[in-house]
Amino acid sequence: MKAARFIAPGQDIVIEKVPDPAPGPSDVVVRVEACGICASDLHFIHGEIPLPAPAPLTLGHEASGTVAAVGSDVPVWTVGSRVSMMGGKVCMTCHRCAAGRLEECLNPQIMGAHYDGAWAEHVVVPWYALAALPEGVSFEHGAIACDAVATPYAALTDRGGLRPGERVGIWGIGGLGTHAVQIARLAGASFVVAVDPIEAARERARALGADLVLDPSTDVPNAVRDATGGRALDLAVDAVGKASAARQAMLSLRPGGRVVIVGQSFESLDAGPILALSFLGLGILGHLGYSKRHLEDVIDLVARGRLDLSASISDRLPLDRVNDGVRRLTAKDESTVRLVILPQS
Repeated sequence: MKAARFIAPGQDIVIEKVPDPAPGPSDVVVRVEACGICASDLHFIHGEIPLPAPAPLTLGHEASGTVAAVGSDVPVWTVGSRVSMMGGKVCMTCHRCAAGRLEECLNPQIMGAHYDGAWAEHVVVPWYALAALPEGVSFEHGAIACDAVATPYAALTDRGGLRPGERVGIWGIGGLGTHAVQIARLAGASFVVAVDPIEAARERARALGADLVLDPSTDVPNAVRDATGGRALDLAVDAVGKASAARQAMLSLRPGGRVVIVGQSFESLDAGPILALSFLGLGILGHLGYSKRHLEDVIDLVARGRLDLSASISDRLPLDRVNDGVRRLTAKDESTVRLVILPQS
């Protein structure tokens, strides 16, 4: 089969022929119909974050497709089932996994980082990573649900504990932040502010229902207070991974507010004087990924028409053009929300 392989930082992805995968007893082989290109893929490609597994490796952790083969111990799933794939698996070696507390795994493995991912015609995943994809949900939407949507959903509703009526700010209106705006409104936020330096991204957020859109070069904290009658934000999400964004988000919070940091980088965060954090009771929460429950929630919301992803796919590219997609996302193409690879095209 064909696969898009990471060879080394700073080099183009290489399309190679690799052996067709076979399932282990508890595994499923999925024919990949769609797989997104994520900013975390770019971190590996550009050498900003070291790849956990040795190269060469197939990237891609945001995928959907149809079951092509099942292992001997696999329950329920059958060949031909339409599925989305949770972008990771548990280690099965730590003491939490040994106790059956799989969602508390101490060494979780990420698809396309610790093991071969889905920028390929087929991929092998454990059976428990699969989520049923209804006929009414496209493969493209089923793919981006597996990070671009499920991650901000988990960050807002679970890690951030968003409650109806709260005021929410989103920093960075790209693949994650665009959906965070939609999810915040869906979850009952009374006010949503979207912060991004790119005008097209701000206008996208406005079209999706943001009450206020701001350029981060302006006095965001005071603009937020003016727009909320001095009440500021209950919850902020940094979907960028920049220290300046996280700091600005913190300054926009009310006493007792919390910021959830979803974006990734090696920048150091200066959270200010400890006394101020203590006195104001601010919460600074890191967040990575989502659970199976979050993915199934998102798919159900899309299937039932509650969450509209019709404007989320900016382009569809064959596997041979994966480097074009990487370059477009690296250049921060203003129109891009999510680029999706279609390995079968």
